[in-house]
Amino acid sequence: GFGSRGIEGKIAAVKYAREKNIPFFGICLGLQCAVIEFSRNVCNLKNANTTEFIEDIDQKIDHPVICLMEEQTNIVSKGGTMRLGSYECQLKDGTLALNAYKKNKIFERHRHRYEVNNSYRDILEKNGMILSGENKELNVVEMIEIKKHLWFVGTQAHPEFKSEPIKPHPLFRGFINAAFEFKQSIF
Repeated sequence: GFGSRGIEGKIAAVKYAREKNIPFFGICLGLQCAVIEFSRNVCNLKNANTTEFIEDIDQKIDHPVICLMEEQTNIVSKGGTMRLGSYECQLKDGTLALNAYKKNKIFERHRHRYEVNNSYRDILEKNGMILSGENKELNVVEMIEIKKHLWFVGTQAHPEFKSEPIKPHPLFRGFINAAFEFKQSIF
């Protein structure tokens, strides 16, 4: 699932879901692949990629749309440096995420060290990506969506940590509802 072949396969799947209005729910690396795909194919940022797999790819990254958190750029030994634990997220009005959670301020668990590169926020939003959740204190994107899509939501957090069989997480519930709605529309 990682390396050039794995990531490019994920990016192709994201593109298919985006273009066909098929419900998409990206968790952590899934959000990152969605940002890469959108950057390449909607924003026309050729060679947009993540710096995470720079050793695994043969091409130059012209647009590092996903990169290390700024405070980690000079760290050589990465062990134990992930963003772990619960972090606050402010949700934007009128978003699928807000509709799912029913509140503007949420707390979700994390386990990653790569983030959406803040230098690309404007171009992503200008081209129709909604940066629907943000941690204001750290100035990082927490959730993304795409305008006019049945359900295209990505989160940096790991909602599976808070989901239970009889009490599903709001994002899983929203995704499953959208998948059911999509299925009904094709039959």
